[in-house]
Amino acid sequence: MAEFSTIYKLSVIAFIGFIQACSCTCPVMECWFVQEKPGRGGGLTGATTQEKSLLHIRTDAHSETAETQRAPADINPSRVYVITDPAATLCHPSLNPPRGSIKKPQCEINPFLPQPSSLKWVASLTESALSPIYLQADWFSGSFQGLDEQLGISTISRAPSGTKEHDVILSITSKTMSAKSRLGDPVTLDCSFWVDPSNPLSASGFAVEWRYQTRGDGRLVLAYDGKMDRLADTHEQGASLDFEALHERGNASLLLEEAKVRHSGTYICTVYLPYLLAQVTMDLQIIEPPSLSIHPSPLPLAVPGQTLNIQCEASGFAPLPLELSWEFKGADGKSRSLGSGSVSGHRQAWDGTYSQSTRLELDTSKLDLGRGGEVTCVAVHAGGTRRASVTLNVIGFSSPSIEDSMAMVGVALVLYGLIKFVSWTFTGSGSNEAEGQDKKEK
Repeated sequence: MAEFSTIYKLSVIAFIGFIQACSCTCPVMECWFVQEKPGRGGGLTGATTQEKSLLHIRTDAHSETAETQRAPADINPSRVYVITDPAATLCHPSLNPPRGSIKKPQCEINPFLPQPSSLKWVASLTESALSPIYLQADWFSGSFQGLDEQLGISTISRAPSGTKEHDVILSITSKTMSAKSRLGDPVTLDCSFWVDPSNPLSASGFAVEWRYQTRGDGRLVLAYDGKMDRLADTHEQGASLDFEALHERGNASLLLEEAKVRHSGTYICTVYLPYLLAQVTMDLQIIEPPSLSIHPSPLPLAVPGQTLNIQCEASGFAPLPLELSWEFKGADGKSRSLGSGSVSGHRQAWDGTYSQSTRLELDTSKLDLGRGGEVTCVAVHAGGTRRASVTLNVIGFSSPSIEDSMAMVGVALVLYGLIKFVSWTFTGSGSNEAEGQDKKEK
């Protein structure tokens, strides 16, 4: 019975593996091969050239490829390559759209020159002054972006000199190419890497580095020497790695404890091996919708012809811009725009969030506001639309409604009846007194 159970489990595992293998088709990708022209002398570097190339992706160096299919006429046969990726990272569905699809994944490959790094958290990987014979080959870096920014991949591949068959040695992947977060929430920027365990460089350790840059401003967020198990002293407060997941699964994701406005920008995750590096970039945007308040609230009673000044304050939002406007909803339930009012310039608070206000002059004689209604301040922002409302009551309106007319008639009838009752009462008592006086005289 135990033997049957084991066979059953192995059969299930084999079936799952078969399904996964069938559902994971490696693509044939058109790619740009970009390299620099030889310098013109004087240490100057010439312009870059780019040629179309074709990449046949496979997961096993011994598997069949579609290389025999004819390359498009606009691709030079010398730019047709076979890429062996044992991790199957390049076989992701976002890199393999349906045939005839208009959208295509983005791809670029470049010649790569292995060299040691002088960074403190990387230097331990190349303590030996000798370069291994393994580096004597053709090296290439590849950059791939899946459809709809689902995935970003960077690879370092090696090819024996003069051949067109590349083996992926290092790949780095991110599933958060464009991330968004609310202010104060924890953020995870995805970054994972894979190293070919058969290459001799893998035994010398690795290093991970996260950098931030935006509008020309850059800073080191975090750096970790995996060989020495040492974190750089300059790491940013509130930023960390899951070191257990890093060593066990190659999960180098950056963890931000609390999102702040200053975290918006571009992040670069770089993984170092001895003489090699690969990196992916991703964008993080901190989006916080505004909080609205209206002053005065509640509004004072208004009379026809009076002008009220109402101010709406939008605060604590990021990023810019913000659109402010006013709406009025009458007693009949119909809404109409009152325009944007007088909008102030934006102001920035200590935490990087912004505030802005708009002032509305509400002229009850010109705007046909009737007996009043609901005045609403509307703020349209990337984080969503926000509304704040106050009630406007107009008294002494010149054209009473049917309900008001009926109420006035009712009041008049009540007053008329009361007057009649009082009149009858006094008239009746006066007659009785006169009759009594006459009887006494007689």
